[in-house]
Amino acid sequence: MTATLGRLADGLADRLRLLGLRDVHRVLTHTNRTVMVSLSARGVLRLHRGYAYASDRVLHAIVRFLNPRLPRALRRAAERELLAFPVEQHAPATTREECRERPRPGDLLLLHRLSKVHERLNAEHFGGKLCSLPIRLSARMQTRLGELSVDMRSGRPLEIALSRRHIARHPWSEVEHTVLHEMVHQWQAESGCRVDHGPIFRWKAREVGVLPAAKRALGRIS
Repeated sequence: MTATLGRLADGLADRLRLLGLRDVHRVLTHTNRTVMVSLSARGVLRLHRGYAYASDRVLHAIVRFLNPRLPRALRRAAERELLAFPVEQHAPATTREECRERPRPGDLLLLHRLSKVHERLNAEHFGGKLCSLPIRLSARMQTRLGELSVDMRSGRPLEIALSRRHIARHPWSEVEHTVLHEMVHQWQAESGCRVDHGPIFRWKAREVGVLPAAKRALGRIS
C-alpha cells in the first residue's frame, strides 16, 4: 500500500513539473479535505490524493495557484478551478473515527474547560456571534500551538485543534491566547474573509488583544 501511494505521488509530481511546477523538492499526498493544497517553506508540496486523477487543466490550475508571481486575481481563479474538482470521489477520506487519537484520562474535563473558554472569549471579543465549534486535542502537533480547520469548498469552520504539548508545557493564559488566535481565524471564516495572517487578521488580532503574527515564541515551563 505504501509503495502504491509513493508511486502515485511520484507520478503526480512528474505531471505537475511537466506543467511548470518549480521549487518543489517533494510531493506528499493525503485525503484531508480541509487542506487541499499546501506548500511549505522547505519546498514540500502536500495535496489531496484525488488530484492524481485530475486532468492536466486542473493540475495546471494548481501550478498557477502556487506561483507567487501570478497576479492575485489569477491565483484566485486558479484556486476556484482546483477546488471545483471532486477529489473525494477518487480518493475518499479516511473515516474520522480512524483518524482520531485515543482519548486520555482527563480529556473530557479539559475539553469542557476549553469550551467554556471559547464561550467566554466569544462573548467578550465577538459579541457572542461566533458559532460554537468542537475543540480537539492533538498529540501530533509538535511545532504548531493551534489550528482552525476550514472546509475548503464552503469556507465553513469545522473545528479548533490544540497541541497537547502546548497545553502541558505552557501557562493556561498562553493556551487561552492560542484559543483566541484561532477564534480570530474563525471570525475570518465566518465573515467570508480569507483565512490567513494578512492585514485583516492583524487588524482583528490587535482589536481583541492577540499577537498579530502567525507564530509566537514560548519558553518551556518546567
